[in-house]
Amino acid sequence: QVQLVESGGGLVQPGGSLRLSCAASGLTFENYGASWYRQAPGKERELVAFISSAGGIANYVDSVKGRFTISRDNAKNTVYLQMNSVKPEDTAVYYCTLYRGGSRYWGQGTQVTVSS
Repeated sequence: QVQLVESGGGLVQPGGSLRLSCAASGLTFENYGASWYRQAPGKERELVAFISSAGGIANYVDSVKGRFTISRDNAKNTVYLQMNSVKPEDTAVYYCTLYRGGSRYWGQGTQVTVSS
């Protein structure tokens, strides 16, 4: 079956960096677009970043532009989110998702807490 496993979350100080990883199995990874979403307490889940199946197109929500970078390694079936200059408002559970046509798969989420 399809599995997406996120890792790399944790506690980080404001201004610091984290790299999230999402390892996929059970599907042909390079055929799927990938996104990172996040959900903060009491808020709706929001799209943070998107990357196309071949990695040539990437887009970001305005609040993370210039600070976060989404990338993927199709040889390793893994998508990444490099988070730099993090802020307390980046605190959330981060989820990766893969999608193709009408199919979408979600990971279990990884907690990111930005606090001094």
